[in-house]
Amino acid sequence: MGLLSKKDAALITDPLADNNPITIQVLGICSALAITAELKASIVMSLSVLFVLGVGNVVISLMRNIIPSKIRIIVQLIVVATLVIIVDQVLKAFAYDLSKTLSVFIGLIITNCIIMGRFEAFALGNGPWRSFLDGIGNALGYAVILIIVGFFRELFGSGTLLGFKVLGDPIEKTGLYALGYENNGFMLLSPMALIVVGIIIWVQRTRNKALVED
Repeated sequence: MGLLSKKDAALITDPLADNNPITIQVLGICSALAITAELKASIVMSLSVLFVLGVGNVVISLMRNIIPSKIRIIVQLIVVATLVIIVDQVLKAFAYDLSKTLSVFIGLIITNCIIMGRFEAFALGNGPWRSFLDGIGNALGYAVILIIVGFFRELFGSGTLLGFKVLGDPIEKTGLYALGYENNGFMLLSPMALIVVGIIIWVQRTRNKALVED
């Protein structure tokens, strides 16, 4: 018998594809548009949400029987705000330049629809272990899309990945630039993130016809 039952494993695997929080549930799409011009920023935001959602789901689950229903949203906001402050302080301590780039968007994790949605839809009605798996699964589903979008936007917009020149040097005209290739500046604009997400949705729905609405 494996570590996870089939039902528990689905909590992690389903959000990665057929129940993805961005492409299927259309949640948390703002950060996919705003911070994915660089792959590094996409990865850091993904890790931040992974921590906040994974830990937050467990905390809300542990408190679910003592939270008055009338103030549950306030309690959820306090929990997620506390976790976001921890993330922000860690970034300032170990990646200060990146923390300045992401400062506004890290704060907006507090109002990320994915996090509040999982608190409401899952953590309030399930135990800590399953809530943890649900949080990790949805955070990974979110991360997959952010990293894909960040990969293509930085690659075609700047010719780099994680800051390293992978297509050659555009100034010295080496690599692909020697063949006449030019960076696509439009890829660095927010609307292009929406287009990339749209392509991912199209590919996903083409692969799985069951996702197409009647």
